[in-house]
Amino acid sequence: MTCREAIEKLAEYLDGELIPGALGRLEAHLEVCAPCRAYLATYRKTTELTAKVGRVEMPHSLRRRLRSLLSDEIHRAP
Repeated sequence: MTCREAIEKLAEYLDGELIPGALGRLEAHLEVCAPCRAYLATYRKTTELTAKVGRVEMPHSLRRRLRSLLSDEIHRAP
C-alpha cells in the first residue's frame, strides 16, 4: 500500500468501515510508515476537535427572515 492509498482510507479506518483485507494492509503500512502514522494522528485529532465544536444557534430574527425568503422562493417556483 502506498502512502496516498493509506491516506485515502483513513476516514473509513477511523469510522471502522474498512473490510478486513484493506484494514490489514492499512495497519501493516502504518506499522512501517512514520509519516502516515503522524498524518493519522493529526487526522484523528482534527476530527475529535471538529466534533467538540459547539453548534452555534442562528439568531431568531435571521432564522425568521431566512424562512420567509425560502418560502417566497418555493412559492415562486414553477
